[in-house]
Amino acid sequence: MEVYFQVITDAETLNSACEKLSQFESLGFDTETTQLDPFEGIIRLVQLSNGVETQVIDLKPFMEKGELKTLPELAPLRDLLANPKIEKIAHNAKFDAKWVKHHLGVDVGGFFDTMLASQLIAAGDQDRRHSLAEVASFFLGQELDKSQQVSDWSAAELSQSQVEYAARDAATMLPLREKVWEKLKSDELDKTARLEFECVAPVAAMEQNGFYLDRGRWLEQLEKVKKMQAKLADELQDMLSAGVAQASLFGRAEINLDSQAQVTDALKNLGVPVPESTRGWQLQPLANEYPVIAKLLEYRSVAKGLTSFGENILEFIKPQTGRIHADFRLIGAPTGRFSCSNPNLQQIPHGEEYRRAFIAPEGKKLVIADYSQIELRILADFSGDENFINAFNAGADFHAMAAAQVFNVQPEDVTSEQRSFAKRLNFGVVYGIGASRFAMMTGVSQNEAENIMRRYFGTYRKLDAWLREAGGKVLRERLSRTASGRMMRFRFDETDGKAIAGARRNGMNFPIQGTSADILKRSLRLLHDSIAGTSAKLVNIVHDEIIVECDANEAELTCKKLEKAMCDAGEEIVKKVPIKVDAKIADEWVK
Repeated sequence: MEVYFQVITDAETLNSACEKLSQFESLGFDTETTQLDPFEGIIRLVQLSNGVETQVIDLKPFMEKGELKTLPELAPLRDLLANPKIEKIAHNAKFDAKWVKHHLGVDVGGFFDTMLASQLIAAGDQDRRHSLAEVASFFLGQELDKSQQVSDWSAAELSQSQVEYAARDAATMLPLREKVWEKLKSDELDKTARLEFECVAPVAAMEQNGFYLDRGRWLEQLEKVKKMQAKLADELQDMLSAGVAQASLFGRAEINLDSQAQVTDALKNLGVPVPESTRGWQLQPLANEYPVIAKLLEYRSVAKGLTSFGENILEFIKPQTGRIHADFRLIGAPTGRFSCSNPNLQQIPHGEEYRRAFIAPEGKKLVIADYSQIELRILADFSGDENFINAFNAGADFHAMAAAQVFNVQPEDVTSEQRSFAKRLNFGVVYGIGASRFAMMTGVSQNEAENIMRRYFGTYRKLDAWLREAGGKVLRERLSRTASGRMMRFRFDETDGKAIAGARRNGMNFPIQGTSADILKRSLRLLHDSIAGTSAKLVNIVHDEIIVECDANEAELTCKKLEKAMCDAGEEIVKKVPIKVDAKIADEWVK
């Protein structure tokens, strides 16, 4: 592929180039940087292509004149990048957006991300890869030489091969976009793609904003957790000692509490009917009857938190900001849910002792909001079940109302046990729960579990019908979709009963969980637009929860904007039941 390019190193040529580029509706866009982290390196090149010629803008000469964010000579480039009417076609656009935001001070407007598009088209196929080289090969049959990607982009003078490489990547974006868009349209994924593309800028800004972690508070809570773990370990050893095979003449016999085999043997010797697996959800039903199981689960919870979120998390605090700048993947799962790493802020334990360390700096407030039972509201809307819908529209305790209908009692007469059963069923049906799993979760007999579920689905007949149809559709068509059109294809052996059951469960769950992800992403875009120009900034998301930081005197207004963005996003899809958002203003990240 022959590429025509111009290297720009002065203000006059840049101004002229930007004027010409601004006449095009779409531009190939890429950057070259000296590091992967915008806090650690510099942005060396910005490449923009109109499909005929690529402008390679070398920012090094401009850096010598002042800060890129405010340098007058770069105003035409900043304006061009920020213009939402000119589509910028990029691969892994979030990366480029972060560098431009950090070093040039603007939000890139109007993205088309070929990586996100490729992920959507793959529809859950884990064998597909989504690097630019692999996507270009798949859609264009074009092999890209990426050897220059790791070359020295801080060199005083870039080589001809470096500049050609940079220009080629940007030029590739236009023909790649054409092929990818064609496939998105034919797969009816265009609406989902727009949803993803519009979410790039908010997420890039969130990563750049970072989440403030109080180092002192974190270390303080770690000491408390370590003491709690030691206390629980001592108590658990006492309880298990009678079940340890070897006797000890000099005190209690101790085992390795982190060894599943040793713990299982001790429990069996104590007469505990240990299931085949000692995973938490399978042990939970035994916790009420066997205190040793309750203690074991408590110990494991504390130990896991300490292992996953110990002092190591402090290494992620950037010295430049005093904040954690985690990495969020927009399509972290086929459902469209985010994933997070370095560190995984979505997995911070819910316990107050952990979350209270994430605080609003002096003069600031955190505004925290989450959707109330969003997946159940989506399910009610999709199924059209009158009883399910009426339970939400009544605005009362949904789980208690469901229990009243299932157990045929008045809402005021519902026991805590009945409400607990109804709550587990309400959430369980979203994941295609069966009687066996429900029996394990609750500790009731298989027969009683079947009776409860029979009464439940007898009450919500249209819900039952929708779930059956959703599961059956996957077996017939081998695909499932969310409200936005997001798609997942299923591959399974028709002779494998376990695989068929798994596909059916996923067929029930995917439209619900995926639509929840769609709604969250839409809310992020609405929020991003509504808080532009204010002190408010997005600092974290956890599935159906959004955390914003702002000046204390803007907290009330920010809270209203956040709640409105989340409700508006939900109401674009869910029409038959109200969307409820629980929002609060706080000094620390607590419920």
